Amino acid sequence: MHMGHAHAHGGGSHAGHGHSHGVSEDASQGKLAIALALIVGFMAVEVTVGALTSSLALLSDAAHMLTDAAAIGLALVALRLARRPAGGSFTFGLKRAEILSAQFNGATLAVLGTLIVVEGVTRLVNPPDVPGAPLLIVALVGVAVNLVATWQLSQANRESLNVEGAFQHILTDLAAFISTAVAGAVILLTGFHRADGIASLVVAAIMLKAAYGLLKSSGRVFLEAAPEGVDVEAIGQAMAARPGVEEVHDLHVWEVTSGFPSLSAHVLVGTRDDCHAARRGLERLLANRFDIEHTTLQVDHEGGELRSIEQPEQRERAIR
Repeated sequence: MHMGHAHAHGGGSHAGHGHSHGVSEDASQGKLAIALALIVGFMAVEVTVGALTSSLALLSDAAHMLTDAAAIGLALVALRLARRPAGGSFTFGLKRAEILSAQFNGATLAVLGTLIVVEGVTRLVNPPDVPGAPLLIVALVGVAVNLVATWQLSQANRESLNVEGAFQHILTDLAAFISTAVAGAVILLTGFHRADGIASLVVAAIMLKAAYGLLKSSGRVFLEAAPEGVDVEAIGQAMAARPGVEEVHDLHVWEVTSGFPSLSAHVLVGTRDDCHAARRGLERLLANRFDIEHTTLQVDHEGGELRSIEQPEQRERAIR
């Protein structure tokens, strides 16, 4: 950023900051709380049946449901932290707590998926005698419970990576129960006990895919990348095309948290152009065309130069 030019004008537009969504945070919290109650209640049943039947598919589902409960609980905490006002050294508040939550959810999915792959392969080699009937019954009930939980979270604000992380946990759990139900039916009909291990591997693949998506998206925010789908070059060209704007550089676009894009740039305008009018026009352009309302623009007149101030002894040496 070039600082200290003559006629320098700074401007920031922060109102609204693009963090409002169609679903209120209170509504999202309510949906998360309902899903959490459903998951915790059914998880206890699944652990009991899984232990009694030695079903890896059921036990992996139960372990996944435990991470679901942790994910939803963490998402609720992150929502509360993100609502705290900015203060002290936290000039953006704690809005990135939501991204931390999403990163944690992605990491737990990745670790759990890897562990299930290892155990699933072991069970394909030495399949245990898993009864199909309890597997099928519990899985079908699990499908029903997770359908309700998935429906609840689908109505929450999924633009938030935090909520999306919890949703991905629940969605992969739904897929897990469907796979487990299929495995139970296969064991009942054919006696093919390796179906339990195969079902767990299918679940693990779904979990790893969801983990990759969450870690990638949250990682982009932490690495200050431009929001996905935002063309930084197009933004720069649109800004440079504004009347009176001669040059745009030091352009940065990033996300404070999901749904909260920010932009800063150094803009040069003609010597006879109005800096303030140019800044207001650029702010309208960024808000209306690119949905970026949190902007910080340094607008200078083209050709402004820094004045060099020398100490008297330096001047004397220069004269000699």
